Amino acid sequence: MEEFGVFGVFGINGPPQKLLSADGSCRASVAIPASVHQVVLFSSGPWGERICVNAELNDADRFPITIGKLTPYNKCLSWEQWEEETWTNGVTLTITLEGGDLSKAEPERILAVKEYTPKDMAAPLAPRELNKRKRERTSEDADGDSKVAKTGEEEEEENTCPNGAREKTTPVAKVKGQGKSSKRLFGSRAGASNVNGADNGADEAGGGVGRTPPQGTARTKSRQAKTPTQTALLISPSARWGQTLCPIDAQTAILIGGQGARMQFCKDPMWKLCTEDMSWMAAETLAEGPTPETRIGHTATFDPDSKRIFVFGGSKNRKWFNDVHILDTQTWRWSMVEAQGKVPPLAYHSCSMFRGELFVLGGVFPRPNPEPDGCSDSLYIFDPQLSIWYQPIVTGDKPSPRSGHSACVIQQRYIYVFGGWDTPVCYNDMYMLDLGLMEFSAVKTTGKAPSPRSWHGSAVLSDTKFLIHGGYNGNNALGDAFIFDIETNSWTEAALPQLSVPRAGHSIIAMETGSLHGFQEEGKGCRKTLLVFGGGDNEGNFYSDLTTVAVKELLDAL
Repeated sequence: MEEFGVFGVFGINGPPQKLLSADGSCRASVAIPASVHQVVLFSSGPWGERICVNAELNDADRFPITIGKLTPYNKCLSWEQWEEETWTNGVTLTITLEGGDLSKAEPERILAVKEYTPKDMAAPLAPRELNKRKRERTSEDADGDSKVAKTGEEEEEENTCPNGAREKTTPVAKVKGQGKSSKRLFGSRAGASNVNGADNGADEAGGGVGRTPPQGTARTKSRQAKTPTQTALLISPSARWGQTLCPIDAQTAILIGGQGARMQFCKDPMWKLCTEDMSWMAAETLAEGPTPETRIGHTATFDPDSKRIFVFGGSKNRKWFNDVHILDTQTWRWSMVEAQGKVPPLAYHSCSMFRGELFVLGGVFPRPNPEPDGCSDSLYIFDPQLSIWYQPIVTGDKPSPRSGHSACVIQQRYIYVFGGWDTPVCYNDMYMLDLGLMEFSAVKTTGKAPSPRSWHGSAVLSDTKFLIHGGYNGNNALGDAFIFDIETNSWTEAALPQLSVPRAGHSIIAMETGSLHGFQEEGKGCRKTLLVFGGGDNEGNFYSDLTTVAVKELLDAL
């Protein structure tokens, strides 16, 4: 039987060259000659227990130009120089195998590409240069632990708080019934640590974190009593922030992604929530096809007409995504879109569904080192029918660049944008996009408005009202809640004990359920319920609790 291998084709005249083999290294780096303008990466042979091959094309400054993934369902990738504006000389291809038996894997291979158009071979990366690159990038420990890479002064990171708040060591009272994992949430960028996974219950169940904290901060530990539900198999998601929770019908919502303790990305990235009894089911193995890489700061948006979830963007370590993954909730199969048009890698953007198209606004995008990451004020639209990105002509007074904001679609006609931040400013302003006129306008509000914040939660409660809850103001996580009425353009603070725990990076959805957790709407056979999951408090705690509030109770409290 043919053995498993990963091959690369460099240039239109180059033959396939083996980069990884079944019994060799699990990681390889290739210096791409300046004369090569096309790269094709593919696998051959049975995959066995192997999960994926992560591929990263980096420029001379070690900044990712583009990324991709080979899987048993997607066995070929290709790149062309004309598609990538930052592809110049000094490009390096790095590939990493995940899954299978890696115990006998050899060290990283440093390869040279043979050029067949001129005549000579390309020089491989010099050992000193490679070591330098590896030191400046995040190093991976054998046990999957991580350390944050720093070069010179600490960079502004994509989920660093606007004012760079220091880690607090003040003890925080644990709220009964809430799962926590301990690590600072906003002190350093999750995307800056090179981590393979997240605590999925073992570390949360009572072990110390055991990771050296950044200089000038105190070490924190995760302590949580072991319960019968944690002794064997997880029956609920691990504590996390930066995930998405997407309702697909009156009985089901899908949880995707997130990051938890020790700044590790979740090993249990996908869960299915049954709202009839508020029970969880691990769902990563339920769906076929190439699953999206675990990430934070992405969006997951459901199209009720096609019954599909669209996952876009986000970040992981130093990787930034601009890919579109689609989960068909009828066939339970993932697919990755080969989209036309241009959209930058974005995280902490907003994504709204309108007439079958995705409206992506704002977000953080990467800049070459040593520049800090930037915020966008652009609106991009993805048309799933044509698999194309485009930028519409928009008039009016549009929001300034920002990320970590919220966007609520009201009456299938308006998108209301609130808050967010662009270092060092945090916002509490409101903008409205008229989807009929494609015109932005600033909304003048009355009443007690929420304080400036980002990474808050939002949910549409009715045709005229939406909720803003929690978030981060640059110093602290917040636990207050406000309801906005579009008919009067007024804010009202809602005081509910269920929503009083400070948190940011959490998920909030309002869905019509058939359970007893909401209320029976007149003339309808369903109830509307607000669900709040996860997040963190910037005091070293991540949450895995699920809180439910009847929407009627929320509105009656006004």
